[in-house]
Order: sequence, then C-alpha cells, then structure tokens
Amino acid sequence: MNKRHFLGTVALAGLLPSARALAAEPTRKGPGLLTVSGLVGKSNRGAVDPALDQLLVKHGVKFDKAYVFDAEALRRLPVVRIKPTLEYDAKVHTLAGPLLTSVLEAAGVAPAGDVMLALRAVDGYVVPVSMADARSYRMIVATEIDGGPLALGGLGPLWALYEADTLAAFKDKPLKERFALCPWGLYSIEVTRS
Repeated sequence: MNKRHFLGTVALAGLLPSARALAAEPTRKGPGLLTVSGLVGKSNRGAVDPALDQLLVKHGVKFDKAYVFDAEALRRLPVVRIKPTLEYDAKVHTLAGPLLTSVLEAAGVAPAGDVMLALRAVDGYVVPVSMADARSYRMIVATEIDGGPLALGGLGPLWALYEADTLAAFKDKPLKERFALCPWGLYSIEVTRS
C-alpha cells in the first residue's frame, strides 16, 4: 500500500485535522491532569469517549469539547505560594500552583459573569464554587507541597485550595471544617452559568 497516497486521500476527504487546526491546538507532552469543560472558549479535545474516559463516565461528566492541561501547561502559568495549616496533620505547609482563575482563563473561560464551577476529585467528591468565591479566596490549583510534587495516592497530583488561615470566612472555624471547598485529587472542572 502506498502510505503517502493513502494519507493524502484521507486528508483530502477531511478525515485528518488540517495543519491550521493542529497549529491552533496546543499539543500535550504528558498525560492530561485536569479537564475543564462547559463554558470554555478554547478546546484541545473532543467529547467524552464512553469507552476510554472511564472515570469521567463513572462520575457522570459529559461534554462535547473541553480543554485539557498536562503538567507542563500548568507549570507555564504564574505560580502562587500559600501557607495554610492543613487539617490532616495540623501543620503549616507551603503549597504552590497557579491561581484557579488563571487556569480557567487559559481555558478561555470568561473572567466575568455569574459562573459556577463544579470541582471534581478522583474519588467522586464534587464541590460547587462560584467564580467570584474562587477569585476572592485566591484559590490555587496546587501542584506542589513543601517543594515537591503532590502525588496521586496522596493529595494530588492537583489540589484546589486556599489559604484558610488568612480568610475571614474560614480562619475561625475548626481546622476540620476549613477545607470543605477544597478537593484534593482534582481532575475535572465543569463551568456553567449560575
């Protein structure tokens, strides 16, 4: 079989993406860690695949398009460091990662408006947070704890959280109640109108 002829025929038939489409779509170098769906202005993947997107399917996540971040794409965003006292050991830890609002902007989510976020963790825990609260709490998508990467099987690889010790809405609550809006093992964000 003549591979060049075959590929040229397939490309002409519209079955392969054009060079322009490929150039406009950032390529991931690593596995997708975070999928942002719903009201996204950019996309680099298509609809949920019922055969291959098993976790999304089991958690009832549905979309026609989404924007997926790998570790490198998250590292390219400006890093913010916070030092909350964590509920798990009652110690102050340094967590680092981009602001949640920066991640959403990179996915083409409009920064203004009445927008709700469904932050979903690998264990199925879902937290509804308004865009306004995410902004006012300066929530980050942490990729690091105390200078090292957050691990899958621990609190990572991504954790959406804020510096509860300094926020009026949380600082006077018991430590165990400060982080209910902060899913560790974050892998999906659904963006909807509120």
